Amino acid sequence: MKSKSGTIFLSGLIAGTLDILAAVIIYAIILEKTTAVKILQSIASGIFKKEAYTAGPQMAWYGLGLHYLIAFIFAWFYFIIYPYFQFLKKNLILSGVLYGIFVWIIMNLIVLPIAFPLLPEKHLDFPLILSMLILIFCIGLPIASITRKFYR
Repeated sequence: MKSKSGTIFLSGLIAGTLDILAAVIIYAIILEKTTAVKILQSIASGIFKKEAYTAGPQMAWYGLGLHYLIAFIFAWFYFIIYPYFQFLKKNLILSGVLYGIFVWIIMNLIVLPIAFPLLPEKHLDFPLILSMLILIFCIGLPIASITRKFYR
């Protein structure tokens, strides 16, 4: 990628796609805890609240759009901070892992509690570790890798 906006778009698109695919494959297909539509409706419920589940399947499209918007914001943020932090340039794997953990912290300790004030308490257990691993491998590492290629 030669352009800044193209790099941000590509990294957000890939990260967003990998993340939503991981969520659907793990939670809807493997664990059979939910469906793909309900996953997307739950994302939309961050804005539309209970209406996201009752207004029909079009809310899944709003959820998908919101999901990609969030992925693009995280891609943009990493792209902006990359030149200012030397440690991000030194080790791709470490920077991707750290950024995935950063994304998990922002989403789970700031964004989700604001959107859903009555969330259950978090415990260091398999679901928490799984959600962190998904963000590391699907958000942190792809964004770090694509951004690094641009700046090289």
